[in-house]
Amino acid sequence: MERARMMKVLHFLADRLVDLQVTGGEYVQEGKPFIVATSHISRLDTPFLMLSTQRQDIIAMVAREYQKAPFFGWFLNKLGVVWISRDGYDLGAFREASSWLKKGWIVGIAPEGTRSRTRQLLRGKPGAALLAIRNQVPVLPAAVLGSTEMIRSNLRLRKARVEVRFGKPFMLPQARDERTNKDRLQQATDEIMCHIALLLPEERRGVYANHPRLPELAAEQGAL
Repeated sequence: MERARMMKVLHFLADRLVDLQVTGGEYVQEGKPFIVATSHISRLDTPFLMLSTQRQDIIAMVAREYQKAPFFGWFLNKLGVVWISRDGYDLGAFREASSWLKKGWIVGIAPEGTRSRTRQLLRGKPGAALLAIRNQVPVLPAAVLGSTEMIRSNLRLRKARVEVRFGKPFMLPQARDERTNKDRLQQATDEIMCHIALLLPEERRGVYANHPRLPELAAEQGAL
């Protein structure tokens, strides 16, 4: 019940403060579990992702350090998120996220593991890839643009322009045994990050701007 009320509050605020555009929303299919792997430049990215789909069965993985943040932490606790530690491998958070996927939910995660202060993609961490491989669910790449400009625009009494872009969902190659070695995880992580990079302007692709997989993906998808 609290979650439903919080979502109503989010929609109420967004309608008045933001001009939210969603591209690729058709890829968020009903009734199917996904891992939404997204770029991350603002604390507001998580709410915008949740607002960009009509599906209610979506939950985000959020760094535990925000749990006690003034108002923001309270709001996320009421909304319901999977709190995850940035220090090493958080087995408890991984199991919780997996349980939501098994129920058919969408789990959102930022593979970079932290906000990018430069607004360019940082090197991805293997958590999202491992979660997708172990649970055998598709990855839905996403990018949020304009979230860092919201407060500045609102202070000028203007609506902020925010765009959420979704790419085509894809499956990562499944492990042939229970073990997932480091090289396999790195390759899978790079695949996820390149899909995200393709949704971003060239100047925001960061460490993946010159990755050899990027032009291959662009050719496959007919992207520029």
